[in-house]
Amino acid sequence: MLESLGSLRGTPWVYVIVSLSIVLDVFVPILPSGVLVITAATTAAGTAADATGGVDVASVHTGAHLAEMFSLMLCAATASVLGDMVAYRLAWRGGDRFDRAIGRSRRLTAAQERLGAALTRGGGGIVVLARFAPAGRSVVSLGAGVAHRTVREFLPWSALAGLAWAAYSVSLGYFGGHWLGTSWVGTALSVVALFAAGSAAAFLMRRPDRGTAH
Repeated sequence: MLESLGSLRGTPWVYVIVSLSIVLDVFVPILPSGVLVITAATTAAGTAADATGGVDVASVHTGAHLAEMFSLMLCAATASVLGDMVAYRLAWRGGDRFDRAIGRSRRLTAAQERLGAALTRGGGGIVVLARFAPAGRSVVSLGAGVAHRTVREFLPWSALAGLAWAAYSVSLGYFGGHWLGTSWVGTALSVVALFAAGSAAAFLMRRPDRGTAH
C-alpha cells in the first residue's frame, strides 16, 4: 500500500482514492479509510524525510509539507461530512425501511435513542465520539436521518467529528513517517494508535448514561 500511494504522490488521484474510501465507508464500514489517510500522510512525510537526509535539511521544506498535510486533512474531513450527509439524507427519505432495519437490533435501537437524546439536549459530542468507533459513524448518520433530526442539529457536529478524525489520522501518519520514514513500522504503529482510539470511543459509547440512570 505504501508503494502504491507513493507512486501517486503529488497527483490528484491520492485525494480521489482517499475521498471515495471515506465517503463509502459510512455504508461499508470495513473499508480501510483511516488506514488510507494514515498511509498517504506517512508516505508524504516519510518520503520527504528520506529524500532530504535529516531533520535539519528537511526543515527547509516544512512549509510545503505542512500545506500538503493540511490539504489531506481538509480533503478527509470534507469527504467524511459528505458521506455523513448522504447517509443522513437517504435514511431520512427511506425512514420506515431504515427504521425497521434498526429496530431489529437492540444495540442499534439503543444507540439511536442515545443519539436522539444527546442531540436534543445539545450534547452532540456523541457524534464526534462515534466517528472514531468502529461502525459508529454509520449508526449515527443513519440514526439521525431515521429520527428526522434537522440539518442544523446534525451538520455542525458531523463537521466537527470529521475534522477531529481527519486531524488525528493525518497527525498519526505525519509523525510516524517523519520519525520512522516510509517503512511499514511507522504505518503499523500509526494504525495501532488509530484502532486504540476507536476502541476507547466504542467503550465510552457503550457506557450507560449516568444522567438517565437515576
